[in-house]
Amino acid sequence: MRWLVGWSSTAAGAPGGAVGHDDGDTYGGRIGHDGETLQPVGSQLLWGDPDPLWAVGDWRPDEVRVVEADAQTRIAVLGTCGASDEQLRVGLFAARGGALRHLTAWPGSYTAVVQVGRRVTVCGDLAGARPVFHTPWAGGTAYATAALPLADLIEANLDFAHLAALLAAPDVPAALHDSTPYDGVRRVPPGHALILRAGAREIAGYDPVASLAVAAPPADPDSAVDAVRDALVDAVRARLSAPRHVPDIDPGPVPGMGPAERRAARGMPVPGIGADLSGGPASGTLALLAAGLPGMPGTVLGHGTGAGERLLAVTFNDLTTRARAEELQRAGTLAANPRLHHVVVTGAEETLPYADLDGPLTDEPGPSLVTAARHRARLAAGSADHFTGHGARQVLDAHPARLADLLMDRKRRHLVRPVAALTKADGSVLVPARVYGAARRLARTPYRAGVENLADRLLHRSFEDDPGGAVGASLAALTWAGPGPAARWLTGEALAEVSVLLQNSAHRAGVGPGQRPGDYRARAALTRHAADLRILEQAAEIRSQRLHAPFLDNQVVRACRALPETLRVQPGARAAILRTVLKGAGITDLPPGWGAPAHGTTATTARNGLRLAADPLLTLFDAPLLAEAGLIEARVVRKAVRAAASGEPLPLDGLADLISLELWLRRLLSRRGTCWTGTPARARAVPAGIAPQRRAVSSGG
Repeated sequence: MRWLVGWSSTAAGAPGGAVGHDDGDTYGGRIGHDGETLQPVGSQLLWGDPDPLWAVGDWRPDEVRVVEADAQTRIAVLGTCGASDEQLRVGLFAARGGALRHLTAWPGSYTAVVQVGRRVTVCGDLAGARPVFHTPWAGGTAYATAALPLADLIEANLDFAHLAALLAAPDVPAALHDSTPYDGVRRVPPGHALILRAGAREIAGYDPVASLAVAAPPADPDSAVDAVRDALVDAVRARLSAPRHVPDIDPGPVPGMGPAERRAARGMPVPGIGADLSGGPASGTLALLAAGLPGMPGTVLGHGTGAGERLLAVTFNDLTTRARAEELQRAGTLAANPRLHHVVVTGAEETLPYADLDGPLTDEPGPSLVTAARHRARLAAGSADHFTGHGARQVLDAHPARLADLLMDRKRRHLVRPVAALTKADGSVLVPARVYGAARRLARTPYRAGVENLADRLLHRSFEDDPGGAVGASLAALTWAGPGPAARWLTGEALAEVSVLLQNSAHRAGVGPGQRPGDYRARAALTRHAADLRILEQAAEIRSQRLHAPFLDNQVVRACRALPETLRVQPGARAAILRTVLKGAGITDLPPGWGAPAHGTTATTARNGLRLAADPLLTLFDAPLLAEAGLIEARVVRKAVRAAASGEPLPLDGLADLISLELWLRRLLSRRGTCWTGTPARARAVPAGIAPQRRAVSSGG
């Protein structure tokens, strides 16, 4: 893991204030419990007191850049950023005047921190893949790009209301709000910045949100797709123009192993640039763009600069299912490009979900914990810099609730093709009326009523059967807020607590999305996916490897949000947009069927893994920590695991949420040590273990 951490304190010299030195060797730190200087473990100091900032973890030298205008005006950028030092300087001067959007408009994925006197500004991203957290501490505010270091700093206990909301309503921002699994540690919402002035904090948005009252001006589809192409090309180029990183030197041969096998066995990636090549449109687009940029990896031997470096394309072949045979064939056709070096990684039962329940502790829980070993098997054959297509579906596809947005804008005729596609998939003549009726109800339902309806459903345990097919999923999504797939297995008290959170949110004066239901649901889905990708990156981490998800970059997200809704709701819109992007970049030779969706692979794989791992999972829930926390009854979950393993149509996503949260809690409570020096062993998160506090519903709060 890598993060940055710092704090903004009260005036230097105040009680509990920072420890500073005036001898020119400024050192950030505070006095710990036993008089030691408090600082993060394994850190490098970027600037010192009274508002110090550290970079923690295995950052590459080019991933940490600090540009100073003077001793009190400076900017730190951590991550992959395509801006030059001069552009950083211009952005610094703009931020000094209060303009924050400049700091988020460079290509790449990064976190920017600006210090102007005693004012510190930390910018999060639009998707939520690089979040910012904060907590009150020592009369000021500590902040970080990871929640666990702050939880260690304040010895935070678990926030059981947040854990309940993660299971009951994971896609509903009103339930999660700004909370984290750690009590007292707060999250800055995506698209916002944390501004600290001598310890006092403020959350400010830097990107406009589509208004609920006024329709967005009509956008030209061709210009919008061109903007997506430019943003994607810039995002890929920002990664390729960064200095090449060579992993640790291979210590030598092993009998019977080639170089690639040695690297994989030792957990070392291949030097250079690589990409996933699943056969789908997102990964294929990134691989072809990265391989085709002039003078970049993918240059054929003897042509141009950097000659001979081919892009390593990695395809995962799941031997337990044949459902993706056509995608694999398309991946092989794409990999015939001489600019690509194709590697196929096969996986059998040992790479199914739930096959390996051991793993590292991540910053937060996430459903990807149950599939981390599967992804690690693929990434072990990848490069030091590896492109993934994660996020393309969330930024390009239309959430079903966008049909209500079209009705609100009086664009009924654009519903014809998506509804016709659903009718064809279902085969029922009643589909158009059902879909149109649900979209019309959502268009006429206020946000507050939608949240209150969900609160009532949770309170009365009103859960529908797992919706089958595209029509059922679309109808279930045509609401402001819906229960999570794991909600049906929570205790009544846990559901009641989440219901209280939702009711308080709905009745809070002046609180609402201020945007259309489809846009609101799409942003929430993107935030959840980006958060889970962040957890996956930590859980499946390969030493010296960097995963790159250009579709989650700020500029790509902005360009995709500018796409007209009438374009994105059409069937096959994502593949059509990416095909146009590639055509604009000069890539036209795509295999037949490119972009065709793969059906049922995820559910089939999850069920196979659940069936094979049923016994270890039942053992896991013999005495679960979730039951000790009052969120579930172990008997109920064991029954659900047995039923799902036998083939009953239960929501498998809900079981993944439950199992991953239980795994995360066990890893958290079994950890030793802390993220900080200068503190005794007790100064770490959740020092007392599972100790449920009196619930809001039972105490009348």
